Amino acid sequence: MTPDEYCRQRTAASGSSFYYSFRFLPAAQRRAIHALYAFCREVDDVVDECSDAGVARTTLEWWRDELSRVYDGTPQHPVGQALAPVVVDYGLAREHFEELLDGMAMDIGPVRYATLRELGLYCYRAAGVVGILAAQLFGARSHHTLKYAVELGHALQLVNIIRDVREDAARDRIYLPQALLARHGVAEADLLALRQPDGLAAALAELAGVARDHYRKALAWLPLEERRDQRSGLMMAAIYFTLLDVVEADGFQMMRHRIHLGTLRKLWIAGRVAFGPA
Repeated sequence: MTPDEYCRQRTAASGSSFYYSFRFLPAAQRRAIHALYAFCREVDDVVDECSDAGVARTTLEWWRDELSRVYDGTPQHPVGQALAPVVVDYGLAREHFEELLDGMAMDIGPVRYATLRELGLYCYRAAGVVGILAAQLFGARSHHTLKYAVELGHALQLVNIIRDVREDAARDRIYLPQALLARHGVAEADLLALRQPDGLAAALAELAGVARDHYRKALAWLPLEERRDQRSGLMMAAIYFTLLDVVEADGFQMMRHRIHLGTLRKLWIAGRVAFGPA
């Protein structure tokens, strides 16, 4: 199996909404975004699948070393081997990958955030910098497009936090800011016990409003002449915010069940954006 094929299979196996938007890209861009996504998946899995914090930190440090090898042209891992020509061809800055690794390190151990501002740093590292890198792969030409990418990454990460609140609580991760929980009378103990407390729906609805605000800001930053090039990101956003609409219609009952969009629906949403007006 070639490194490119490894990354394609890694991306497809994730079942992520991102995969459906990538399918509409030209072959060269598709290979590049698969390499980027596979890198994100590898380092995210380090903290999601490793129960020992020390081992997780050691493994993330290995990926920092692998990142050095990527930029030196001597990668060892199939993902690194696929990524090495991509960072050269698209001029991707190493600092953004370093920020991503810093974001993954923030997931190790119990996770708590006091305020939305503190959570914002995590969103930037875990998703904003990925947005920048992806926008560059899609052909970003304007600094405004990179601002769009950061805002979009922030918006999508907040939707992830809403969607995954139960799974994260099971790992002792509470991304919902403590100030938000206190405002709605939500006790941390209820989340850790995987209960749906009174007030949680209102707290998640407030966070959904913040996500939509970041989405609106993202669209305001994106120049009209670059919308076609950035359609993959817009497809992802359309899928994510359709999911958020469904979650909202269900009353944000996230501790009771997880809501999914089916494959055909994701493809339909992605296709509508891909072939709709620019």
